[in-house]
Amino acid sequence: MSDFRCLSRSGAIASLLLLLSSTPIFAAFPRPTNSQNGMVTSAHPLATEAGVEILKRGGNAIDAAVATTLAISVVEPFSAGIGGGGFLLTKMGKDIKSLDFRERAPLTASRNMYLDAQGKVRPNASLEGHLAAGVPGTIAGLAAAHKQYGKLPWRTVVAPAIKLAREGFNVSEIYTEQAKSKQKLLASNPAAREIFTRNGQPLQPGDRLIQRDLARTLIAVARNPQNFYTGSIASAIDRDMRQHKGLITLADLKSYQPKWREPVCGKFRQYNVCSMAPPSSGGVHLLQILNTIGSTDLATLGWHSPDALHLLIESMRIAYADRSEYLGDPDFNRIPVSALTNPAYGNKRRQEINLDRARPSTTVQPAKPELLKQFDRSPVGVSERGTQPPTVTQPATPRAESLETSHLTIVDRDRNVVSLTFTVNYRFGAGVVVPGTGILLNDEMDDFAIAPGVPNVFGLVGGEKNSIAPGKTPLSSMTPTIVTENGRFRLAIGAPGGSTIITTVLQILLNVLEYKMDVGAAVAAGRIHHQWLPDRVNVDPWGFDPATLAELRRRGHQIEARSYWGNANAIGQLPDGRLEGAADQRGEGTARGL
Repeated sequence: MSDFRCLSRSGAIASLLLLLSSTPIFAAFPRPTNSQNGMVTSAHPLATEAGVEILKRGGNAIDAAVATTLAISVVEPFSAGIGGGGFLLTKMGKDIKSLDFRERAPLTASRNMYLDAQGKVRPNASLEGHLAAGVPGTIAGLAAAHKQYGKLPWRTVVAPAIKLAREGFNVSEIYTEQAKSKQKLLASNPAAREIFTRNGQPLQPGDRLIQRDLARTLIAVARNPQNFYTGSIASAIDRDMRQHKGLITLADLKSYQPKWREPVCGKFRQYNVCSMAPPSSGGVHLLQILNTIGSTDLATLGWHSPDALHLLIESMRIAYADRSEYLGDPDFNRIPVSALTNPAYGNKRRQEINLDRARPSTTVQPAKPELLKQFDRSPVGVSERGTQPPTVTQPATPRAESLETSHLTIVDRDRNVVSLTFTVNYRFGAGVVVPGTGILLNDEMDDFAIAPGVPNVFGLVGGEKNSIAPGKTPLSSMTPTIVTENGRFRLAIGAPGGSTIITTVLQILLNVLEYKMDVGAAVAAGRIHHQWLPDRVNVDPWGFDPATLAELRRRGHQIEARSYWGNANAIGQLPDGRLEGAADQRGEGTARGL
């Protein structure tokens, strides 16, 4: 089936006219921050300052990433922290490497642990309380990255977070909103109630949040990061779990190891795009969607034109269908990464797309194994397991998620790069603080497929490959991404946002590389999202003109406004070597250069 040859009716001509007069459109977006000597972007100004401080002291991108990550753990407890985990992508010199420090299922976890005697899902069991927590990986991951690449002493890069925890900071309106949404959960845990509320009520904007227990924990970690996994901190976690029927034990903590994995990389135009491999689905499906777009000149179609948006939506629909069937922990499953990221496979699936009509998601299925075998470039063939698409057994109604999870992007003077996304999963994680430690635990176990076809909190449906097993890593959508051009750093991106992470990173990438926006405009621009199930297109309520949305509805798309989107950030390098960085205005983050 041919590419689009001309603009469609309705809003397309208006979109083209707007694009042709792009200066007044894009001038309305925030301007990026520019610098020659290094850049830090993160979701909170205090965390950005921590990273910049380390760069000024002679640290490299990894040193600054450790400091910024730990600072976020203090100032954004609702989004991410040392009781969670994540993924790091880094370019040090010419090499791009990725580190998996995602949470893992405890060794006593079981496939049906969240089901009752009748086989039904127990409400909130995978989201709230001790049983929802996976084994944390943040400290182990940061220590491993620092050991491999860091320049400054470990104690030096931990110090800014210790100061923030010990001396405190004034919380913002965003903190208050997040705490209010989980007020009942926080109040139900004595340690969380003491730290994050005032007599059970959320701290108000301007109130000071001091976390003395967390400061002491970070001091112990600064002496030796293994104190988290084998020392008194580990014993405190084990003791709290035993008292509240959780599963994490000393054995789980002692055996935790982060894993260096090969990133997934592919070509888009003249660029080399690298992102996170499984157990994240982010890199696989970012490349898959780019391959499905193929040679289509989106810029000619028009930024936010119905034709361009229709192609993006249908490509997303196919990718998320494949995600439901084929993605999971590669240490437990054969994942057909080679086939799914093959440009020829993207072109094949592209032929299914009707250029003038949306397909109902019920008619879009994961690829059959025999089809994937045709495009598999790896030495081992595609597994025959899991050939039946999952059946949704309850309504896939995702909860609102925007500022949960956190991303940071850092480039140093030598153009070493870090793109890092980490999380405690849903806001304030499991709502459990380990007494005496200040550690807020994640609720990452919900990212497993807790029963066949049952969606997680973000409405994502998983299959057999993402079922619960001891020591297994739950599937993620985190998509830390680095783009190079002829070996030279071009762009680094990432975002929070649950199921929308992949599509957010996709659109920022296209905004910069295809539509030639600066990173400020690229990050701020309106977004769309489709995840196969539920069958609807989420759109920024302000980001699209009514005629365009009307045309998409005419083509059969179910449009639903979505006001909550992950606060992404990005850093790009201009042809003259200058850096430009932007933090999303949807949050309170900042970009700062040296």
